[in-house]
Amino acid sequence: MIPYVEHANLTVGNLEEAIRFMTTAIPEFRVRHRGVTDGKEWAHVGSDHSYLAFSQASKRQQSATPHAGIGFNHAGIIVQDAGAVAAALTEAGYREGIQAEPHPHRKRVYFHDADGNEWEFVEYLTDDAALRNDYST
Repeated sequence: MIPYVEHANLTVGNLEEAIRFMTTAIPEFRVRHRGVTDGKEWAHVGSDHSYLAFSQASKRQQSATPHAGIGFNHAGIIVQDAGAVAAALTEAGYREGIQAEPHPHRKRVYFHDADGNEWEFVEYLTDDAALRNDYST
């Protein structure tokens, strides 16, 4: 078996909004399970194989400047059509993030969720791993 990331866990300002953002970007994702642990509501959103664990924050905290300090910069999620993801998120009112440099083997779009977290959605244009992982261009 090849190791892969099963899940990432994020504390969010509004659990329902986090679920809405992710299921807008990736309609194939679903709420796998919801619960309350130690008084904090949480939800696992994803597929049978991987998911994002969102936990409701107990109090609102100021987020750090992206890519400037220790903490979450962004997460990358593989999608079939980056343009469709961008269109759905734009239509839903989400703010676009950084602009990716064009690359012959992948398309990338970045969007911010309601908490200001940046998410990267990647569409690979080849199955060739060497080309997918090419950073020379």
